[in-house]
This record gives sequence, structure tokens and C-alpha cells, in this order.
Amino acid sequence: MRKVNRPVPTSAPRLEVRNMSRRIGDVTVVDDVSLEIAPGQVTCLLGPSGCGKSTTLRMIAGVEMQDRGEIYVDGELVCDTVTRVPPERREIGLMFQDFALFPHLTVAGNVGFGLRGSRADTDARVGELLDKVSLTHLSQAYPHELSGGEQQRVALARALAPRPKVMLMDEPFSGLDNRLRDGIRDDTLAVLKEEGASVLLVTHEPEEAMRMADEIALMRDGRIVQKGAPYNIYNSPVDRNAVAFFSDVNVVRAVTRGALAETPFGEFLSPGMPDGTEVEIVFRPQHVRIDFDRQGRGPSPTITDGVAARAVVRRARFMGSESLVDFRLDAGTDIRALVPNVFLPAEGTVFWLTIPRNRCHIFRA
Repeated sequence: MRKVNRPVPTSAPRLEVRNMSRRIGDVTVVDDVSLEIAPGQVTCLLGPSGCGKSTTLRMIAGVEMQDRGEIYVDGELVCDTVTRVPPERREIGLMFQDFALFPHLTVAGNVGFGLRGSRADTDARVGELLDKVSLTHLSQAYPHELSGGEQQRVALARALAPRPKVMLMDEPFSGLDNRLRDGIRDDTLAVLKEEGASVLLVTHEPEEAMRMADEIALMRDGRIVQKGAPYNIYNSPVDRNAVAFFSDVNVVRAVTRGALAETPFGEFLSPGMPDGTEVEIVFRPQHVRIDFDRQGRGPSPTITDGVAARAVVRRARFMGSESLVDFRLDAGTDIRALVPNVFLPAEGTVFWLTIPRNRCHIFRA
């Protein structure tokens, strides 16, 4: 292995991935991916199934080799197309979707597997981690005697036992019951923060990414299309698909004239788009505002909410903590609104809808 003399800057990211790509046959599975994760940071690699998330994780772990690009831990090169530090020497932990516990070992045996050092040091580290994941009382149990949540905590403790600098987690909560998942995610995040490991978590669930991440990297077709804090990713999406990945969306189509797009909700600014450009105004159902019909009239136009559009109820359903109401505008466009609590107007009822301008996103069609 060639030695790489690279000065380590004091502000080096804990994990850095530069321009990493991977082809399988004629398909580019991972395409020019770059990431930086600071010490103690939790980054979620979020995207639909088959977009390249797990392949990215496996290359960082060293289970799979990239065709191009570099991987650094604390500023030190661990892998490019020539240099390759073995997976067990990268100080990177990997937690799989199926937990992969050893069935013939006890909980304590699983957590301590592979630890180096004296028996006393190993026992102390195992005991420390079992206490953190609240499994001390099950130290001598076997995996088949545990619930799914308990197995998940054992897998977490085992991955953390060697004190990795970076923890990679591949859909670790997907096999858990929905009723338990939120609590286990919160407990897992607390343990990870306490251990100080930087985390790269792969998930296809936006809610999970929003709940756990300091930063989200949104991935599509092998590429990272947007990176940022959860608030910024949600509220400043890069395109229509990014909006729709996090929630249902309403779409109103229009054509620009003089940097304006005329819609049933009034005019929308479309700077930089030539006349005749087809655009889409995209907004989420929870941002639709509903007003009553006043003898055939709606609320007056405002700068913040634009023009009210007349709409007729097509269907209303109660979802438990909120209601979904489907409307049809006079122009023929279907609009869905999400309303807190119970709101079940009869089919055919007339309302007027407005959309706050600061909740709308305009994209080329």
C-alpha cells in the first residue's frame, strides 16, 4: 500500500467523501457523490429505494470498492482507486438493516465480539454499553429470546463497542413495529450523541430523516440533488420532486407572460423565465387556507395570500388528528387541503381557497 502524506487540517471533517462513483454493468449506481460529516454530526442519506444509498454506505465501509473518488476519515485517506485500508481498520462501524446478530452468542457475547484488549477491559466496555441501551438484565439471553427492538439495541451496542469514529446505519429501524419505532429512534439517537460518533444514516422515510438528522442529503438516481438542514430542505426544495418526496403536493400549471404566471390564485412572479415558459406552482395541502362563501364572493385579494379561488368540495375524510378535503376549482384543477381536527363539509359545498405566497414554489414544468 502506498503511503499518502497529507497534512491533517485542524478543521477536517470526521468523514469526507469526494466525487465517489460506482458502476454495475452499464448502470451508474452512484454518480459523483460528495459528503462531509463533522464530528458528532448525524447526516441522513435520504431517497427512494434503488437510488444508490446502500451502495454508497457499503463503499464507505469498505465492503464494496468504488470506481472513482476518495474517502477520508479525520483527514486521512482510507480509500481511493489505489489505496485501500481494510474495513476493520477504518474505525467505521456498520449497522445493518437485519441486525445480523450471532445466534449462538449471548447478548454480552454479541456486543463484545471482536473487541481487543484484556478480558477486564472488554467486560467493562460491554457492561457500559448494555447499561446505555438498557439491556443489562438480558446480558446472558440469546438473540432468539429478544424482541425486535431489543435485537436492534444489541446491534447498536455491538457496532459502537470498538468506539468507531463514524457509524454507518442502513435502514436500521425498518423492521420495527410502528408503535415502537419513534421511541427506539429517540433512544438510539441519544446513545449515538453520548458516544460522540459521527453518523451517516440511510433511510427512505422523510419523517425519520427529519426526526434524526442534523443534515439531510437528498439522493435521486445515484446523485445527491440537495444537501442542508432539515428545515431548509423542507422549505427550500430544489425541484418539484424534492417537495413531493416529503409530502403530498398540489400543482397548478400556468404559462409565463412578462415574468408573471397567471393562475386561479392570481399572478405569481416567475423571474428569469421567458414568455411562453410552462411552469408549475407547487404547494402542500397543509398550507391551503379555506374561507366561507359570502353570497358568491370570497375574501378580498391580499399581497401575502393573493387571489381567492372558488372551489367545490368533492370529498372529505377524517384521518384521526386531521381531515383531508378534496376540492375542484372552477378552472377544473383539483386541490387537496389538510385541516387540523374534524372538518367534514358535505360534497358540493362551495368554499374559497387561498395560498400564502411564501408557501409556494415555482418550477419549470
